Amino acid sequence: MTQDPVQHRRWDVRFGRIDPLPGGPPARFRYATRVAPGVTIAGWGVHAGERNRPDGSRTSALLFGSDDPRSLIAAGAGYWRYLPGPDGVRFLTGYTYTPRWGPLGRAADLGFRPVFGWATAWSFDRLRLWLEHGVTPERARRNAAREIAVRLLGVLAAGAFAAGSGLPAATVALTVLGSTVAALAVPPRPHTPAARRCRRRPPDRLAARAPEEVEKL
Repeated sequence: MTQDPVQHRRWDVRFGRIDPLPGGPPARFRYATRVAPGVTIAGWGVHAGERNRPDGSRTSALLFGSDDPRSLIAAGAGYWRYLPGPDGVRFLTGYTYTPRWGPLGRAADLGFRPVFGWATAWSFDRLRLWLEHGVTPERARRNAAREIAVRLLGVLAAGAFAAGSGLPAATVALTVLGSTVAALAVPPRPHTPAARRCRRRPPDRLAARAPEEVEKL
């Protein structure tokens, strides 16, 4: 599900297309992501290596980037690590990239990087639901859309009720704000992917090490 490009693009919301290129090794591919209606950003990737350790863990490294001047990401590198344990396999990722557009790009990255991190975590939980519970990525996306719609309707209903009750505008605004906070705080349903379920920090010192450092141990 992670190494096959056809399956990968089904669960990873960061990619709309992943197309392997002929030749190699190393394996190369092109990717494309729709960032807005009618706007698609394309890029490239190179499978930089793979290592299997005696403890059963596995690491896959990747180089990526985009030559499209509209892409905030100029070039980067990342890895996937698979750590077997008593309860299954822990799947971790680490990545870094260089933004383009100079000072403007660095400023834009202050907002983009957290969103990219959220998309990574959401996608990982989407994959987990597929592997552990058989919830296909397509079904998980529909579950997420329905849950967002229900929460939004709840906020709108609360605001409409407050406004229809003749309450002051400030009270109506506080009602909408409070219902929005409540809607965000409600835990997601078990078969709806959620970024909050994924750890944002490595679980141990070994997991926090980059692939080349792990190989030196």
